[in-house]
Amino acid sequence: MEVQHVTEDAETFTCNAFLVRGDQTILVDAGAWDGVVDEIRTSLDGETIDAIVLTHQHGDHVAQLEAVCDAFDPDVYAYADHPLRTHEIDDGDTVRIGDESFEVVYTPGHADDHVSFVSGATLFSGDVVVHDDGAFDYGSFGRTDMAGQSRETLIESLEELLSRLPDSVEHMYAGHGGIFHGDVTDVVETALERAQKREPKYPDE
Repeated sequence: MEVQHVTEDAETFTCNAFLVRGDQTILVDAGAWDGVVDEIRTSLDGETIDAIVLTHQHGDHVAQLEAVCDAFDPDVYAYADHPLRTHEIDDGDTVRIGDESFEVVYTPGHADDHVSFVSGATLFSGDVVVHDDGAFDYGSFGRTDMAGQSRETLIESLEELLSRLPDSVEHMYAGHGGIFHGDVTDVVETALERAQKREPKYPDE
């Protein structure tokens, strides 16, 4: 399975959007960078996207969703309703990303509609857990200080994610920060321990 970070060169605030190629070509989140369609076109070299899967619908993850859909007409998989959604996904469902089957794990707290995608080798974690994001260098988590967010719910989501994360997972692609290869379980456990301290993630929270 080949994973390309297609918003890596963005100079504006956006999530990490990942183009995944295998049995199917899937985009994980659309991002907010207005250059993402051109980057995808260059990468695909005349091919197309079969589907987009959304971890959640915060603006930095979906601002370019309409542009990507206009350009490639993919199916759109999302937990929450959206005018462009073609397939509703729920906790426990299975989705195909590249050439791996992923379980959908409902992981709210940062966002009410947040889901993560877990296979035997790979985690697409969205914003529920990230490797490094400027707040922490090894095991961080999505902010929970804004309206509609909950640290307690996020902690429960990290606990649920850990309970359903195979020990064999060694690749983590998060919504922000760097890509991680190694002991993903340890990264998630570290994030959980930090979240459980209930201390502000950022000084101004």
